[in-house]
Amino acid sequence: MTTRRVAVAGLGLSGQAITQVLTGRGLDVIGVDDSKPGAVHSADLDLAGLDQLVVSPGWLPTAPLVQRAAAAGMEVISEVELAWRLRANQAAHWLTLTGTNGKTTTVTMLTAMLAAAGRTAVAAGNVGHPLISAVQETATTDFAVELSSFQLHHTHSLQPLAAAVLNLAPDHLDWHGSWADYVQAKARIFHGVQRAMIYNRDDPATVTLAQEATASPAVSRVGFTLDQPDPGELGLVDQSLVDRAFTEGEPRELATLADLAHLAATPSQVPPHLVANALAAAALGLAAGIGPDSVKQGLQTVKAWAHRLEAVAQINGVRYIDDSKATNPHAAAAALSGFADAQVVWIAGGLAKGVSFADLVSQWGHKLKAAVLIGQDQAPLRQALEQHAPGLPRYQVPGDHTGSVMDVAVGQAAKWASQGDVVLLAPAAASMDQFANYQARGQAFAQAVRRLEE
Repeated sequence: MTTRRVAVAGLGLSGQAITQVLTGRGLDVIGVDDSKPGAVHSADLDLAGLDQLVVSPGWLPTAPLVQRAAAAGMEVISEVELAWRLRANQAAHWLTLTGTNGKTTTVTMLTAMLAAAGRTAVAAGNVGHPLISAVQETATTDFAVELSSFQLHHTHSLQPLAAAVLNLAPDHLDWHGSWADYVQAKARIFHGVQRAMIYNRDDPATVTLAQEATASPAVSRVGFTLDQPDPGELGLVDQSLVDRAFTEGEPRELATLADLAHLAATPSQVPPHLVANALAAAALGLAAGIGPDSVKQGLQTVKAWAHRLEAVAQINGVRYIDDSKATNPHAAAAALSGFADAQVVWIAGGLAKGVSFADLVSQWGHKLKAAVLIGQDQAPLRQALEQHAPGLPRYQVPGDHTGSVMDVAVGQAAKWASQGDVVLLAPAAASMDQFANYQARGQAFAQAVRRLEE
């Protein structure tokens, strides 16, 4: 890397890690953050003499600093691009994945499968450990890398061993500006793939991405489906997850639905999206050379995730489920699909990020017994309910009740719920209007539920 003077825009966890790595390599680094004391303000940054701008996901492509840098001919890159260029272990496998929903679940499953195969695997990217720090480790054999559309937007030369797109649905349109730009950012994950491009056969948008991606003849296009798999695919046959892509003989069983039961809110009903995530993780692992036994063992040993269809309590026969991670309509739909045996009192709302709730309510309104709306801008969700579920009882928690919002929401939901029902927090929106993040929102929900028991 010949760049000698770099500006790092955004000094959160990843920005600090980038600064540390670059400084350690002898580069002159200027930290830019409009909210951090002591950092250079973006409007005050002099671009003269700068070689490169590394931007965190919080900086929109339309941000004045990013626009100024691009106009000046400066290279603008992401942490992911920088990490790829500065990776210490050139031989380590990069297994990358993206999608609107299910990324963290899938990367966690993949890491468990790799560990079961005896590999030294690290989960990084948009989950936990900053990628720029992770790739400095020389002993790692596999990087399971979760990538957001924000990170992919400024990533150009990445060449993963295998890459997967889980699903695509409208999200973050306020950041990207349009659905087309959002999809274009996601499509970058297939650029430079060396062995396998993995896509969701049941999601037309991901099929199109895989079909249109440019790749060498050595790269396989591998689909996964909740139906019976065709040759070159992974899929579901009765109760078994089956591989027909990475085997030359007969289809082989990788795992069963029973291996996923401990991850479901209702063990007897493994939700479809969880099966799809497992198939995608298996495809990535098989592309990296692990065997079917490692797929099965990994799924059996992986732990359930906080705030992802997490069972909080059962009170008077009512189950209270925390799916605060459902930060868009697509994720909320997946949550609602997992309760075939129950009516749902739905707690939803927050930052809509420019998306519509109409299809969500139209498709799943029949599952709802009532709805409690939270968030400071409830109009988009309220309008969808008025249009597609006009007779549904609903309560709107005033937007200024930030400190008590969950106590009010859970208390109202409990009044409507009867034995056998589910009170589900699946907001279909981001959390930052009333909470620090989705974790804080889920914790507030759990605390309010527990107060019901007191």
